[in-house]
Amino acid sequence: MLMKSVVFFTLILILSFNNFLNAQQTDKNLEKGLQNLVKDFEGDVGIYVYNLKTNQEAGVNADTIFPTASVVKVPILIEVFNQIKAGKLHLKDTLVYDAKRKYGGSGLMQFYKDSTVTDLRTLASLMITVSDNTTSLWCQELVGGGMEINKTMADLGLAHTRVNSRTEGRTKDWETYGWGQTTPREMASLLVKMRNRTLVDAASSDEMYRIMSNSYYTDYSLSQIPPYVQTAAKQGMVNKSRSELVMVNAPSGDYVFYIATKNNVDESWDFDNKAWQLQRAISAYLWQYFEPESDWKPASGFADLVTGLRY
Repeated sequence: MLMKSVVFFTLILILSFNNFLNAQQTDKNLEKGLQNLVKDFEGDVGIYVYNLKTNQEAGVNADTIFPTASVVKVPILIEVFNQIKAGKLHLKDTLVYDAKRKYGGSGLMQFYKDSTVTDLRTLASLMITVSDNTTSLWCQELVGGGMEINKTMADLGLAHTRVNSRTEGRTKDWETYGWGQTTPREMASLLVKMRNRTLVDAASSDEMYRIMSNSYYTDYSLSQIPPYVQTAAKQGMVNKSRSELVMVNAPSGDYVFYIATKNNVDESWDFDNKAWQLQRAISAYLWQYFEPESDWKPASGFADLVTGLRY
């Protein structure tokens, strides 16, 4: 009996190790292509790409910590649904907007009239679709703050993905990275779990994915993907750092990528900002790499439509 048990557990370990190897299989051609794309960028770049169909990955500084900027709103969203499952919150919860909550930058709720009645679903949707800062901070507060979000990230096995802003004990991290921090690999893994319906639970994963499939900011990586192909995405941007998380439900198989930059020399907010140019170039490269038979290209007038927009 003892020998049979030893053999059984040995087989389990071998199978687990083989699964690990398969999950970590590197696409060296893709990785080389990514390295060529980023070699001249004036700043630090991190990329992680994973093909869910082939289990192949590629990366550049994939395990380096970068600022998230507004991409931190994805972990906040996850904690909202985590607490909905726990019975502490519900999407239909009625909330009343207080003008004192107004926070500038991106978003719509800052323009709401004082005492406007709203609900949690509106907050969560605005947080992701238009990257609403006011609703994001409100959601962070509703779930109990950054410490609760960080606990969930740790429970998911993420060592570096954390909320720093308004979070006890993370002042130094906030000074270094801002509102949040992550690595390209870790942030991409959250969207993979969501796509695989294993984040919180299947129903929550589906609803979060639907929310993330309605991004307002289509002029970066999403501009290089056919509009009739579904994507789920979140963007983040501050002067010296631009980031983007994208899942593409491509015809030949889903793929996810995360692009992060920091210490950027180009701090402009124009359409042709170097980091945004890089995001478009990487996205275009990935589309052609995974869909080589596609002849789709962005329309010639695309840039004219979005150039000069205020961010």
